[in-house]
Amino acid sequence: MGVQSVSNSGLGRRNTKRSLEGVTGIGYSPPPSRGLFGGGTTGSNVNVIDYVDVATTGNAVDFGDLSQARDAIAPASSTTRAVFAGGYIHPNKQTTIDYVTIATTGNAATFGAWGSARAYFGGLSSNTRGVFAGDLSISSSIDYITIATTGSPTSFGSLTVARGWNVGASSTTRGLFAGGTTGARSNVIDYITIASTGNATDFGDLTVARIYSGPGSSPTRAVFGGGGDSVGAVNVIDYVTIASTGNAADFGDLTAPRDYVMGASSYVRALFAGGSNSGGVNISNVIDYIAISSTGNATDFGDLTVTRMSGAGCSSGHGGLQ
Repeated sequence: MGVQSVSNSGLGRRNTKRSLEGVTGIGYSPPPSRGLFGGGTTGSNVNVIDYVDVATTGNAVDFGDLSQARDAIAPASSTTRAVFAGGYIHPNKQTTIDYVTIATTGNAATFGAWGSARAYFGGLSSNTRGVFAGDLSISSSIDYITIATTGSPTSFGSLTVARGWNVGASSTTRGLFAGGTTGARSNVIDYITIASTGNATDFGDLTVARIYSGPGSSPTRAVFGGGGDSVGAVNVIDYVTIASTGNAADFGDLTAPRDYVMGASSYVRALFAGGSNSGGVNISNVIDYIAISSTGNATDFGDLTVTRMSGAGCSSGHGGLQ
């Protein structure tokens, strides 16, 4: 009986620790998270990659450069590597895929290339796999890569609704693709099982149909901040519980309305960087942050090194990483 009691107590401690991992920070130290923001446009494309320590506040620091100055990039990241896929150099979509080692600084190296060019699409990842969906040309295609290797993407399946300008967020097992446009603004959220292949399933709807919100995630919750509706930029932040299905709920507001926002996150905090106040007007260098497990309005974090919109954000400690 005494042995059984000790065993149950130990199990309880392990389960409690597991339930708190990266969500509340109580009794557990989540992995450190460096956020990267790559590319974008100021009216002219930029190749800049910035980095921040997600757990702190302050201005971003220069990391290095992408192989091409471009915007409309999709991100993916593991604990060690960040990938910047596709993009747009007016008037052409790009096939380029770059990568960097997150813990260092320096210029990006070539990862691979798409067989056909791609831009204005969503990216998400687990610690092993990056998954990309949608396209400027309004596509349902979902492709994937193995982040630790290099090479070209492989077909994964299809979205429930063909669209572009969508964004992605993830837990360790499930990926969400949210919003975008089909020609009209979309509120659709789809989900996939990252480790498998196959077509996406309907998850629910955003509170506002919009393009290019800034995504972030803990292991349990995804958030989507800002974006552009049919009128202009919005300040809305939505959240969903990733393991469930259903419509998004209101989380709070950004410090100002912004579309074409870059997102990055740790297990506990999401950052929303750059953007514009209406489709390229008054482009911003602002970085906001929220505590993912709560609700409420965003707080100022600091500034990017370059004012820009429509780049790609990722991190070494988001909710899709174990």
